[in-house]
Amino acid sequence: MGDVRVLLVDDEPLVRFGLRTVLESVGGFAVVGEAGDGAQGVRAARELVPDVALVDIRMPVLDGLAATRQLLALPRPPQVAVLTTFHDDEYVHAALAAGAAGFLLKDTPPREIAAAVRAVADGTATLSPAVTQALIDAYVDRRAAPRRAQALARTASLSDRELEVLRLLGGGVSNAEIAGTLFVSEATVKTYVGRLLTKLELANRTQAAILAHEAGLLD
Repeated sequence: MGDVRVLLVDDEPLVRFGLRTVLESVGGFAVVGEAGDGAQGVRAARELVPDVALVDIRMPVLDGLAATRQLLALPRPPQVAVLTTFHDDEYVHAALAAGAAGFLLKDTPPREIAAAVRAVADGTATLSPAVTQALIDAYVDRRAAPRRAQALARTASLSDRELEVLRLLGGGVSNAEIAGTLFVSEATVKTYVGRLLTKLELANRTQAAILAHEAGLLD
């Protein structure tokens, strides 16, 4: 397996430098480009075709939310991880809906950054699980009443096993943990997850987790 190709999109040069330094020192990553605003980031992603784009929320010209939408609309879209702080809740909730795969706090300890980026590249986990869970909870709580019926209708066609997988996704567990809980192989879990995302027209596991919460599967 080759290096994970990463694009850094942030208007602060020091942030980009720090992320590049951390990823390159760990190994297994290639920072293929940098951009100082969202518009530059979209152009760079179209040209460089990274596996993961780390995108700041607050940027000039084109902010992280608009950039996320445009990145995910590319013919060969990267996984998008949003760089954020807890003060960006409204932007983050919108980024969740737009299809961002996860979130990385700017003060994340260096040892956790590489693992988080790798997780998003692999598509098997979200970034900063505790942070993502808190954001999902807040997102769902603000929209619980009007969206519960809609979420239940969307999940009505799922089998009992698919509902159980969706519930476990809502709890933020890994494929290995799901396999252990259901006594099946990880390959089988990946098949279930892929089928769920396709059937429910979801972009990634984070959106699946949101739907599980909205449908009350974790109540």
